[in-house]
Amino acid sequence: MANPREITVSSSTLWRVGFIALAVIAIGLLIQFFIEDGGGVIFIVLMAWFFALAMSPAVDFLARRMRRGFATLIVMGGVAGFIALFLAAFGALLVDQLAQIVRAIPDLFARAVEWVNSTFDTAYDPKALLAQIDITDAAVRTFATDIASGIFSIATSVLGSIFGLFTFGLIAFYLSADGPRLRRYIASLFPARSQAVLLNVWDVTAEKTGRYVAARAILATVNGVTSGIVFFAVGLPYWLPMAIWTGVVAQFVPMVGTYIAIILPVIIGLLSGNPWIGVIVLAWALLYQQVENLTIEPRISARAVNVNPAVAFISVLLGAALFGVAGALLAIPVTAMVLTLVGIYVKRHELIEELHQESAPGEHGEDALSPPLE
Repeated sequence: MANPREITVSSSTLWRVGFIALAVIAIGLLIQFFIEDGGGVIFIVLMAWFFALAMSPAVDFLARRMRRGFATLIVMGGVAGFIALFLAAFGALLVDQLAQIVRAIPDLFARAVEWVNSTFDTAYDPKALLAQIDITDAAVRTFATDIASGIFSIATSVLGSIFGLFTFGLIAFYLSADGPRLRRYIASLFPARSQAVLLNVWDVTAEKTGRYVAARAILATVNGVTSGIVFFAVGLPYWLPMAIWTGVVAQFVPMVGTYIAIILPVIIGLLSGNPWIGVIVLAWALLYQQVENLTIEPRISARAVNVNPAVAFISVLLGAALFGVAGALLAIPVTAMVLTLVGIYVKRHELIEELHQESAPGEHGEDALSPPLE
């Protein structure tokens, strides 16, 4: 009978394994430190980078005719100017209508509970229900007064601090103005065989982010403007914030965004004293959705990101869970980038005959999870 093989471990190997384990623990603690103590700064940098990527198509176009730094200033100034013009034209009306919505919450809730009681033969007390969730008339009036106190105080509370906004703008400017130089510098840190992959990842990220933001912004503007005209024409209360809500939510929340966006205007219309306003708003939403799906969106989104709706929805849920609202907004372009890179660098094989025969009509043998490579 053969003797069992003896395994010996030298002291140098033990020391080496110990040092590696300590290094891994130290790196983990360092990453945890940066995330916990510097998470805010990291998040601002990440958002500024994606904002710079979203500006890159317009900046690249202008940079062919002028210096890139000046082109970046023009694009950022255009965005800031549009926001300023919108606030100058509709800021007071928007703040006033938001304050009216807050004041009307108890009344709207009471009407909704009254409808439930009359329809389902229940006896719920609106004030008792509001008190359970700590929404009293006094609290609502106080909050509404705070909202209506002035546009600048609202802007201050939303932005958090001027320093954070200035930091975001400054980082976005440098990332956009020095984008090509930064791209070359980062590539120089890697060996030649890895530089092509790095540059491809950079370009795909910029392309997908720019396309997604541009397409969604255009669609949100068209949706919001047309919905605002209809809401104003039919006399929907709080028509301006409802139009903004409809345009933004319908375009930046995949799959269920259209339905979430229209629920609130329909409810306000039904409870406004003239239920036909809610019916008209619902009919408009259904009509616009069909027109957009058949005419507007295919033209605008033809060269934008193409992600399976289920994958997009899951990515938005995951992004929202990890990074909040900003993570939800950035989830789809990041997912499109990853799927495109997978399609480029992951080897794909021919399907066997049985899988070819299982393809449903209209699939054309393509993988729905992968965007087309252009």
